[in-house]
Amino acid sequence: MLTGVSMEVDEGLKQEIISMVPQQAPFRFIDEIMSLDEENIIGAYRFKEDEFFYPGHFPGRPITPGVILIETMAQIGATAFGIYLMACQKKMRPTALDKALSLFSSVDGVEFRGIVAPGERVIVKGKKNYFRRGVLKVETTMERENGEIVCLGTLTGVMADK
Repeated sequence: MLTGVSMEVDEGLKQEIISMVPQQAPFRFIDEIMSLDEENIIGAYRFKEDEFFYPGHFPGRPITPGVILIETMAQIGATAFGIYLMACQKKMRPTALDKALSLFSSVDGVEFRGIVAPGERVIVKGKKNYFRRGVLKVETTMERENGEIVCLGTLTGVMADK
């Protein structure tokens, strides 16, 4: 199953990683991991029309807050990706890790290029800059399903004790 530092990525492993993302409903913004290897992650989330933040942001014309877009990129691009990379580094299943809590720690150069409406599905792509000493730096983009970039930035995640 282990080849070098990467693991065979099947649907079971993807679901295991998602289950370890510490945020839970109503604050979990990751539906699926579409693709994953030691250099990249691609995941998706559909913003439900009844998300808790829409009634107040903005009444009559709800849009997804920018901080939620960043959180979505972080949960997929830093947290889920960090869990996978730590498991690869330790050559074990993610659920066997002692340090399995991947925390989003910083954001740099975020640029918003569009809004995300209720019901819209977004695709988050993360490309690893580096992963060392439990710190992951990732170039992250969020796109609409048609490939149009909604936002992008550099995110950093840090592995911590459970």
